Amino acid sequence: MKALFKPAASPGFEFVTRPEPVPGPGDVKIRVLRTGICGTDLHILAWDSWAAGAVDAPLIPGHEFCGEVVAVGADVRDVAVGDFVSGEGHIVCNTCRNCRAGRRHLCIRTSSLGVNRDGAFAEFVVIPESNVWVHHQLQIADGDARDVAAIFDPFGNAVHTALSFPVVGEDVLITGAGPIGLMAAAICRHVGARFIVITDVSAPRLELARRMGVNLAVDITREDIAVAQRRLGMVEGFDVALEMSGHPSALPDIVANLNHGGRVAMLGLPSQPISLDWAKVVSHMITIKGIYGREMYESWYAMSAMLRSGLSISAVVTDRLPAREWADAFELARTGAHGKVVLDWTEL
Repeated sequence: MKALFKPAASPGFEFVTRPEPVPGPGDVKIRVLRTGICGTDLHILAWDSWAAGAVDAPLIPGHEFCGEVVAVGADVRDVAVGDFVSGEGHIVCNTCRNCRAGRRHLCIRTSSLGVNRDGAFAEFVVIPESNVWVHHQLQIADGDARDVAAIFDPFGNAVHTALSFPVVGEDVLITGAGPIGLMAAAICRHVGARFIVITDVSAPRLELARRMGVNLAVDITREDIAVAQRRLGMVEGFDVALEMSGHPSALPDIVANLNHGGRVAMLGLPSQPISLDWAKVVSHMITIKGIYGREMYESWYAMSAMLRSGLSISAVVTDRLPAREWADAFELARTGAHGKVVLDWTEL
């Protein structure tokens, strides 16, 4: 099969022929149709310090995908050949305390698809049946169902973050208008937030945020968050904040603009230590919650339910290229000026 391959602990990928994976008794083999390019994949391509410490090369990267089931192991019960599916990329141990308590997203022995084991940047991928999400009735109001199914992994990150705290009738600040921040904004709008303000430094992404229905999209280099509050007539600060950027200035800005009792869901991974006014965190009784991945599998049920009830995230997919043009696709993703970039594995 054709695949993107990381042959060694060094920068770059190779587009090569690799052996097709063979499913074990509890596994499902999937013909990959489309894949999303994630920031994690950019790190692996560049082989930066994070990748050097986290990735098990050689391997096939890629963890955002959709496809069609082509084979199942002897012990597989609920997934059938021909099913249209996405995959949860965190393979868990099922025996640690969190797994046994039903908190599988907190497994202490998580193995990540495309990071610790061969992933989905290939014509075929194999994952355990328990990690397969079957799209029984994937309803997309606009756009392409395969594009949306390919990004269920980051969509799940957005759902996990956006719904960590109640947002109905609340004023929500989102720092970072990347694809996950944009999807989180759409989710907050869908479930009934009052005002949604998103910040970024990319003009194209801020314009996309406006088209997706935020109240204000703020270039943080030109206007501070306090001014945005005044423009909306807010007098008591934001109730909920979603930190999606990982920029060291984002969390301090959030804390400075939260109402007393405000809550922060933090998905962005900081690239360096953050200096924070902890006295304000304490005296204003601010809650900061770290978010990683998806709640397995509650986020997945919420994703499908919201799409069936009219949530639209199709606009976040701005580019789709044939898999053979992977280098161009990665360059588009690297610029930070686009939404989600998708590779089509039916065009090799």
